[in-house]
Parts: sequence; C-alpha cells; structure tokens
Amino acid sequence: MNDEPLDGWAARRDENRPAPGARRAVPLGEGSTRGGHVDPDTARGMLEWDGHQWVPSGVAVDRAAAVKETGPQDAAERVRLPRFSALPPAPEPWRPTEEWWRP
Repeated sequence: MNDEPLDGWAARRDENRPAPGARRAVPLGEGSTRGGHVDPDTARGMLEWDGHQWVPSGVAVDRAAAVKETGPQDAAERVRLPRFSALPPAPEPWRPTEEWWRP
C-alpha cells in the first residue's frame, strides 16, 4: 500500500476543493444531472460552497440567468496540465562497441 503522509494528502485535497463562496448551478429538470447546455430553458438551482458542502442559495429562471450569477462553468479551465519537460530525456541511440566494415 502506498503510505502518503497525512499533511501531503490534506494539501493535495485542498488544492482541488473550491474556495468558500464559490457558486455553481444545477438543472432542476427531470432525470439525472446533465450538461448545462441541455434544456437551457429549465430552472437552475444555485449552490454555494461553504467550505464543507454545497448549500442551496437560490433559483435562477434559466441557464442564461445562472451564468450571470455564477460565471462560465468551463471544466476545461480547472484541469491541471502537466509541466513542460516532465518526461525524462530520450536515451542515446544504440551504437556497436567495435567498428566493423563490410568487405
């Protein structure tokens, strides 16, 4: 088992958590939660992160009103990209130890 120090785990967990006061909108329509672009005319529930959980904070009439309140919900902006030069350098190509010539 990979034993990670608790301090390191807590720091990594806190990096991925939203800041207290962050807001997001979820569709209030039928069925499971789907992408924000699906059913743009349905009402949206506004949620606010209190540091431990998402707490209901209001209702928006449609997707456009929810975006005005919360800002764009672009998941691609939250994805961390790897550092450049994170890969090890390429190995040297194989070369024979003795020189030889074909007759």
